[in-house]
Amino acid sequence: MRQRLCILGSTGSIGTNTLDVAARHPDRFEVVALSAHSRVDDLLAQCRQWRPRWAAMSDVDAAQRLAVAVRAEGLPTEVLAGPQALVALAGHDDVDSVMAAVVGAAGLPACMAAARAGKRLLLANKEALVVGGAQFIAAVREGGAQLLPIDSEHSAIFQCLPEDRSTWAQRIDHIVLTASGGPFRQADPLSLRDVTPEQACAHPNWVMGRKISVDSATMMNKALEVIEARWLFDLAPSQVKVVIHPQSIIHSMVICRDQSVLAQLGTPDMRVPIAYGLSFPERIASGASALDFLGLKSLTFEAPERARFPGLFLAWEALEGPHGSTAVLNAANEEAVAAFLSRRLRFTDIHDVVARTLELEVPRLSLSLDVPVEALLALDEQARRRAREIIARLN
Repeated sequence: MRQRLCILGSTGSIGTNTLDVAARHPDRFEVVALSAHSRVDDLLAQCRQWRPRWAAMSDVDAAQRLAVAVRAEGLPTEVLAGPQALVALAGHDDVDSVMAAVVGAAGLPACMAAARAGKRLLLANKEALVVGGAQFIAAVREGGAQLLPIDSEHSAIFQCLPEDRSTWAQRIDHIVLTASGGPFRQADPLSLRDVTPEQACAHPNWVMGRKISVDSATMMNKALEVIEARWLFDLAPSQVKVVIHPQSIIHSMVICRDQSVLAQLGTPDMRVPIAYGLSFPERIASGASALDFLGLKSLTFEAPERARFPGLFLAWEALEGPHGSTAVLNAANEEAVAAFLSRRLRFTDIHDVVARTLELEVPRLSLSLDVPVEALLALDEQARRRAREIIARLN
């Protein structure tokens, strides 16, 4: 039987790459549900090509426009509206696998629904773990879901480890997440004050959405990945390390207890981890180019500098802080990046907003490890309000 796919965030970079891989294997995959936030034209084009049973848009007005267009073209797709539509699709009985590629904390409820329903959950939404943490992992275990990481770094670690998770703790000394360093790896930190959104989004190696491109430029994406890795692989924060690897050929490494190093290499193409997640434990063609070893001039590594990438180092501070600290970090970063992309905030102020929000909100935290997800989402909104206040004062 073909695997029935629900792709949440289908018009973004991960979503379109997932559809590209699925199109190469029509005998293995059936796309039954697609979702987007507000990009009506892009989702309509996907509905024409894939003719899914459902298409959901979290923006209600956009969903209404899509529904009119779908009816006008006689497509067999039912259009659903609002954030709850994503939750309903993620846990639907007629869905086998969920690609969770919604950007930000907004993707957490749908990820939780997929976990509780025991789906094969392809996790490209790192914020589900950054915000949800222990609660999200508990939902995966209780629902019997199969959690497969899609971020290239976490997929690399996963590919280096045996299928039997019970052996991981006795094998791992620590892991090393690689980072490209983004477009400002060699820039003078003093020159970053007047960086534009266009410059920040011009990643040297990867084609990504605007938000994650900015996160890569600040290396806040790596901070979020440190937090994600802590939960995915059940590691102490000190067991997660980061090194800059500008070529983006080694996607991450496992340092074993005997000091052997296991690494996953490949061209920088997100279709590789996507294909692995879709086909696990098998491997299928991804469409990515083969790695040309003879064409590699060098593989180099650098330590990340706090002066250039101060946001990265907040990851370990948040992990060592009271429960909920990582949710505050993520919420503040999302608000700061949105303000930068809309030209309401300087690039160098992104870190200041996140750091100040943590300073003001973390001392007030008193959440237990088993609080409901609704409490974490309320904390997320509280931190956003605080971040918006700080942004307003900086303008």
